[in-house]
Amino acid sequence: MKPGSVAIVGAAETTEMGLIPGLSQLGLHADAALNAMADCGLKPGDIDGVACAGESPNSTAWYLGITPTWVDGTQVGGCSFMLHVRHAAAAINEGLCSTVLITHGESGRSQIGRGGFGGGASTLAGQFEAPYGPSGAPSMFTVPVLRYMKQYGMTEEQLAMVAVVQREWAGLNPRASYRDPITIEDVLNSRMIAYPFHLLECCLVTDGGGALILTSADRARDFPTKPVYITGTGESVETPMISQMADFTSSRAFVTSGKKAFAEAGISHGDVDHLMIYDAFAHLPIYGLEDLGFVGRGEAPRFIWERNTAIGGKLPTNTNGGGLSYMHSGMYGMYALQESVRQMRGVAPAQVPGAKVSVCHGVGGMFGAAGTIIMSNERPG
Repeated sequence: MKPGSVAIVGAAETTEMGLIPGLSQLGLHADAALNAMADCGLKPGDIDGVACAGESPNSTAWYLGITPTWVDGTQVGGCSFMLHVRHAAAAINEGLCSTVLITHGESGRSQIGRGGFGGGASTLAGQFEAPYGPSGAPSMFTVPVLRYMKQYGMTEEQLAMVAVVQREWAGLNPRASYRDPITIEDVLNSRMIAYPFHLLECCLVTDGGGALILTSADRARDFPTKPVYITGTGESVETPMISQMADFTSSRAFVTSGKKAFAEAGISHGDVDHLMIYDAFAHLPIYGLEDLGFVGRGEAPRFIWERNTAIGGKLPTNTNGGGLSYMHSGMYGMYALQESVRQMRGVAPAQVPGAKVSVCHGVGGMFGAAGTIIMSNERPG
């Protein structure tokens, strides 16, 4: 993709966030979609591309009254929306469509009309991991982080610091689920879920959604919103079984996706003003910082401990409060993308002064997939 050839012109989340028992999963997709269209002055008839995860694109398109010429139902977990942005940019550049709507909606807390992923005893994980007793993400994600702690000496206090810093960011965000300050002691004294994860180191369970609208950069100037240009994209997958990671201290998918995005954007790490790293659990920003190349191996815990990612730090990270304090309805990637767009528009509740480049990185499953999107409020060239 030519950097800056495609722009985000519409972006919005669902009208309500947190607990929304009055809307189904499909209703959340539609609410976010209509808000994004209103954001940039479009109607359903103006959309000719639809992408979504968690809900089928044909259901979403039909419900909204859209007859698209391009659809994408890629579903690889929480980073699916990063992949949708990448695929949509390619489709627009190829002339397969001109205006793409990407939607997300999930009734993670209320469970109203919620779909699900395929699974069962016959899957790879069902055959080769489930018999050993793990029960979902909290217990599965402990496998790599325990190896990381052993290899690099990360302490429980350093892991807890991730949650503390992100709650500080959430305190500046009126839409955040939790805003009250917390300390390292609060984190370590919260209920143990699966060692080393305490309750405050695990993601929220909420209802909500979001939507993006993309078009060519040449058309973007005709919209009322400030365009946010897509300058770099990357995606990859590693393994559906966390036990089969090549290296428990690093995600091969993270590294591959990040390198591709940075190479495409033609930027260095020093050019980045703002960073979003999917944080379903507290260790993910640590892996993201290292696998994306912002710090060396084993250096991320100290980097966060020294408040480099905090308010006033040199690399503001997860400025909406993240999945630990802002929102996490099950697939968090859309909320990270929304915050990157807000930062690039200059309208985020915790706005980073003068930010021009944002990197948004997501994970799918448990290190099973990755997607990286680099945005700028200045069109390259």
